[in-house]
Amino acid sequence: MDVQKILSAVACVFVLAACSKKSAESVFPENGALDSSACRGQAIENKFIVQWEDGSFTTETAANADEFKETFIKPQLDNIRHVDYDRVIQLQTSNEVRTTAFTDSWGQERIGAPSVWSQGIYGQGVKVAVVDAYVDVSHPQLLPRIAVNAGEIPNNGKDDDGNGLIDDYYGASFVSQPGSNQTPSSHGSHVAGIIAADSRYGSVEGVAPQAQIIPAQFISNDGGGSLGDAVLALQYSAKRGAKVINASWGGAPCVASLRNAFSELQRQGILVVVAAGNDGRDVDVYPEFPASFNMSNQITVAAASVSDFMTSWSNRGFNLVHVAAPGERILSTVPGNSIAYMEGTSMAAPFVSGTAALLWSAKPEATASQIKEAILRSVDVEAGHEFKVNTRGRINVEKALTTLRQLVP
Repeated sequence: MDVQKILSAVACVFVLAACSKKSAESVFPENGALDSSACRGQAIENKFIVQWEDGSFTTETAANADEFKETFIKPQLDNIRHVDYDRVIQLQTSNEVRTTAFTDSWGQERIGAPSVWSQGIYGQGVKVAVVDAYVDVSHPQLLPRIAVNAGEIPNNGKDDDGNGLIDDYYGASFVSQPGSNQTPSSHGSHVAGIIAADSRYGSVEGVAPQAQIIPAQFISNDGGGSLGDAVLALQYSAKRGAKVINASWGGAPCVASLRNAFSELQRQGILVVVAAGNDGRDVDVYPEFPASFNMSNQITVAAASVSDFMTSWSNRGFNLVHVAAPGERILSTVPGNSIAYMEGTSMAAPFVSGTAALLWSAKPEATASQIKEAILRSVDVEAGHEFKVNTRGRINVEKALTTLRQLVP
């Protein structure tokens, strides 16, 4: 079965569930089915993702599915839309590279960011959520760019703004299983720096150096997480006012909860930028989630090399992957007031998120659909360098700005 048929079948399941008479079994269709070859991911038998009728999500626990159905779902059935088992996901890691045989800001230059900066457009006024691993908010190039939660008083041990989270002044962590590694992951900080590192305080040039970053951690230092933690991080990002959410991760199961979370973000006009993955495979044939969801508010990103070719390890797909962006030998921030080179589609996605922030800064009245259209319509396509993506090209923010000004006069 090809990916379009798979996704159509999944959609049909959602429709049938919505149209049939509601019951504990209809809102929790996986009850008793802990394993699925179509939707891989180890189920957590005592933890559940609940989507409520108002569209919000929570994660809940019980001894097992039967107890959860009887004591939680049935008494609140009228208010519950859908339930899934939470599932463990082991996320792909990006490679750290040690070389300086190229310009440190080659990616920013390749996509035409300096010409946009010269027009006074730096991403100001736009919040970009980094739903990822730990972001070092104390890093000198990141601290000025963190979107603080003014409703919180930092480090007082209280939930000052009443959102259910304590001390989320600089962001929040949704990691429910921290793991054994005490060393902070470099991944989230590196992604954040590509988007918005402040070049006044170091050598890294963020694509949108005046955008604001919302850290929403769900990936542990061990590189793993859970679907429920990811959904909560996405929901938090929306509530904090993110216009763009960067999701530089994959390996999630194709269960309804994640797709439903993306649908809620779509309803709220939020653009989600997703890494295609680093397995060197065609996601049209071998779906990878969330890369293969192909929502109208989603841009899935492959990695371009320094020489402007498709990297050998980047996932691709003429239907489900939209654009390429610089993803090889990328310099950015890492924890401990440091910088490092890393590569992967995880690095390519934030180039697109930064591009979206620049465009929204120039045209705050634009919709997510218009931002996406401007990015996709303006890619560079060079003979002999065509990318195995829907647009065949690599992003160009200078051209995207011209296109957006035509779409939003």
